[in-house]
Amino acid sequence: MAEELILKNIAKYIRLDKSEQDYFLSVVKKRKIKKKQFLSQEGDISKGPVFVTRGILRSYTVDKNGFEHILQFAPSGWWIADMYSMVTQKPGQLSIDAIEDSEVFLLPKPELEKLYITIPSLERFFRILAENSLITYQQRIIGSLSETAKERYNNFCKTYPSLIECLPQKQVASYIGVTPEFLSKMLKNKNIS
Repeated sequence: MAEELILKNIAKYIRLDKSEQDYFLSVVKKRKIKKKQFLSQEGDISKGPVFVTRGILRSYTVDKNGFEHILQFAPSGWWIADMYSMVTQKPGQLSIDAIEDSEVFLLPKPELEKLYITIPSLERFFRILAENSLITYQQRIIGSLSETAKERYNNFCKTYPSLIECLPQKQVASYIGVTPEFLSKMLKNKNIS
């Protein structure tokens, strides 16, 4: 059940009593997103963080040449947001869409701010998520600057083991920063770096 999944995610870091759980669940908005449908597009102002209960979302940007650069995949049990837009409430730099039919909980930003006051431990929860996200992005940047394509692919496999078989190679290539042709050759020939 979707509600149990999000509460288990929160319970990894903080404890909410039954009334706090009920209040939290009363403010999140359940949404269905069809495959290829946008949750938000570049230029939109983020409505708040999203928790995936079924399916897969991705966040990405498109460069001047029309190439997609995927920053994150969010399978079931993961959070996703355009953090720049969510924090600043300025137009976002990322697009977030569904790779397959998905269901999510949206936590509207105004409700999130109220939750921080009403249930202070949720501020700790989201701080931990933000810290973990910062660590992940820092490691990813270091990897993109210093690791081989094979090492980046191996890191992708460790980060997203459940997605290796279900994502198109084009999206995996975009995430690790290589062309789909290079990724295909690399997977056939284990010696390519």
